[in-house]
Amino acid sequence: MKKIICGIQQIGIGVPNVNEIWEWYRNFFGMDIKVFEEAAAAAPMINYTGGVVQTRTATLAMNLEGGGGFEIWQFTSRDTKKAKFEIQLGDFGIYACKVKSKDIRATFNFFVEKGANVLSKLEQTPEGKLHFFVKDPNENLFEVVEGLDWFIETKNPSKTGGVSGAVIGVSDINQSLKLYKDVLGYTEIVYDEKRAFRAYHDLPGGKSCIRRVLLRHPEPRKGPFAQLLGSTEIELIQSIDRVDCKKIFQNRFWGDWGFIHLCFDIQRIDALKKDCIEAGFPFTVDTGETFDMGEAGGRFSYIEDPDGTMIEFVETHKVPLIKKIGWYIHLKNRNPEKHLPKWMLSFMRFSRFKS
Repeated sequence: MKKIICGIQQIGIGVPNVNEIWEWYRNFFGMDIKVFEEAAAAAPMINYTGGVVQTRTATLAMNLEGGGGFEIWQFTSRDTKKAKFEIQLGDFGIYACKVKSKDIRATFNFFVEKGANVLSKLEQTPEGKLHFFVKDPNENLFEVVEGLDWFIETKNPSKTGGVSGAVIGVSDINQSLKLYKDVLGYTEIVYDEKRAFRAYHDLPGGKSCIRRVLLRHPEPRKGPFAQLLGSTEIELIQSIDRVDCKKIFQNRFWGDWGFIHLCFDIQRIDALKKDCIEAGFPFTVDTGETFDMGEAGGRFSYIEDPDGTMIEFVETHKVPLIKKIGWYIHLKNRNPEKHLPKWMLSFMRFSRFKS
């Protein structure tokens, strides 16, 4: 039985202000579907939170245009700590979240007109596609890219969907490919180039020479939520010039300010666990059974990439469709390769949260 990687379920974002920043994410990225909201202790993560069980609140928000969601995460037992240095291109960890757009020019104009902190002009990637960078009010960096596919039509004025990938700083791309390419299935190398790129010039450290590799999965993903999560890409960045690259989360906890993990939706997680061990990336966290998230539940686990970046895996067992009437999807007895029908997932629109 082979593992099934259904797609990027969400990117975790540690914040000091869940309600304020979620309003910004709703207005600019259309992240208005509240899949769950839970306040609890994060006991399984004790090895990443200073040896002490910390409490937190977590909200999973999605956009029904398609793509992964944002898990907006805030400590309630301590203050959320920000990095004590300016994060630069080439530092190790999740540098930027990729969000997909249906009309990149319209999205760019929307962000500019609404006063967002847009950091670059519309530029072309080495593939020839347009993209731009924007910071949220917490100074987290997002790269808006041309979307590869879509789920259903919404009235999101920014014309964006959800998460379509991540930009990840690494110390050695060839070592990192053993995880992202060989284990996670991003086997298509769209480009592999080494130079200073004009698109990064307005970002901290962005004028330095880097190696930049864009990875995609060549085949559509299988699994219950694969159509909703859509096609995704991972871009690996390795600094060539800098000798002072730092871990973005050095001397901080998982859950602190910034992009805390990249989460993949999984079926047959035991098969994935075996592949990770054989590749040299053993699970460092594994709930081993259904972990109750209040309105949702599943088995979750973590590994670290070669530079310590946290990658989460979730095998979803239960998720709400219409919470008001108690309608949930239970996945344990379903064919793990088949997509859930679009009409069924479209009922998530009844969980839309309005400002």
